[in-house]
Amino acid sequence: MTDTGELTFRRVHAAPPELLFDCMTRPEHLTHFWGPTGTTTPLDGIVVDLRPGGAFETTMVNERDGSSHTMRATYVEVDRPHRLVWIEPESRGGMKTTVTFHPLDDGRTEVVTHQTNVPAAFRAAEAQAGFQTSLDRFAAYLERATS
Repeated sequence: MTDTGELTFRRVHAAPPELLFDCMTRPEHLTHFWGPTGTTTPLDGIVVDLRPGGAFETTMVNERDGSSHTMRATYVEVDRPHRLVWIEPESRGGMKTTVTFHPLDDGRTEVVTHQTNVPAAFRAAEAQAGFQTSLDRFAAYLERATS
């Protein structure tokens, strides 16, 4: 039996769903924010084959020691600009991430990231804090891109 659970993160951005979806699916955007603070994700370390069954891979490099970690996933659903789903098969049992983009009446968009089959290590406070910094980096990138 594996110890897995669920996580949900919500953010509201002053941008339309189409832009947010594109930022999450185009390497030229992902390279600017993907990964927690203290990492970089070089453009040549990003693979996006944006179709169900297509590959989604990012290689994050630790700025402190140069070590790297590659996240490998397969897209399950691609519905621009509403929903994006991928599964990371290397995580125990296959961690599933679903990102939905909900337009709000005032021109902003709520982005909900829901993960299921999340291993205990990813649910730890330190891991969640790291993920939150990635969301913060995404928000800061959007502010620069839309100003």
